[in-house]
Amino acid sequence: MREFFHSVKFKIIIALTAVLIGAMIYSVTTGGYSSGSGYLFEVIFEPVKDLSSRISEKVSTSLDMVINAEKYYNENKQLKAQLGELYNEIIDYDKVLEENRELRVMLGLKEEYNDYQFSPPCSVIARTTNDPYGSFTIDKGEKDGIEPGDPVVTETGIVGVCYEISPSTAKVRTLYSPKTAVGVYTVRTKAAGIAEGGYDLAAKGRIRMSYIAKESDINAGDVIVTSGSANYPAGQLIGTVESVQMELNGLSKYAVIIPAVDPGTLTSVFVITDYSLDEVTAIKTGQQAEEPEK
Repeated sequence: MREFFHSVKFKIIIALTAVLIGAMIYSVTTGGYSSGSGYLFEVIFEPVKDLSSRISEKVSTSLDMVINAEKYYNENKQLKAQLGELYNEIIDYDKVLEENRELRVMLGLKEEYNDYQFSPPCSVIARTTNDPYGSFTIDKGEKDGIEPGDPVVTETGIVGVCYEISPSTAKVRTLYSPKTAVGVYTVRTKAAGIAEGGYDLAAKGRIRMSYIAKESDINAGDVIVTSGSANYPAGQLIGTVESVQMELNGLSKYAVIIPAVDPGTLTSVFVITDYSLDEVTAIKTGQQAEEPEK
């Protein structure tokens, strides 16, 4: 302790104290005002005042959080509930918009194809795991008039065909599958062939139009539609030609087709449950054409 009183630090503290006391005495003797002493006090005590103010604010905030913790918890819980209700309202609104869109599409299809019978709008509820051909399940089935072999469509074109029907669901085999073969032709020149899927093409999002006569006029960009069968009405859009090649045997051509509908992106479809068989299709399929009602 004796060493501290003889140290340089102690002497500096004494000197600063003397200066402060002198400044205070001078300020009092000069009427309580001195710009020099006021400035000196501000320089010395301003940081202390700022620190004290910050500490006071933090203490006040902490005390407020402790005292009003239950109040803030209840308010936060209420806000979360309101946010949840808002999300549900948004979801319900989106569902209504989608249902309205589906109904407009259905009405449009019925107006365009007034001799077709359609199922109610069908939602895609599941996709078959590890199926390279993209088959999926819809939420309508036998009780909605759907039968195996019924074609599945959108407002854009053919998607595939129904199989494995239950009372309330149906599985859909897409055009990518080699089991889904359908007679088709080009709109421009009526060049005919069979549209069918395959493993390699499905991986690229393509299908094949086979058995095209080698003299047929068919080019990239041609539009392909169904030619009509017992299951598929005529004139339904399949896709467009991407390229045309000669078969290895040299006896016919084949074309690579870009489907009009990508089944991997679908959320809703329609099923054609019945349609009037026109005379041309009836002759081609060996069936009796339906006579128009009188």
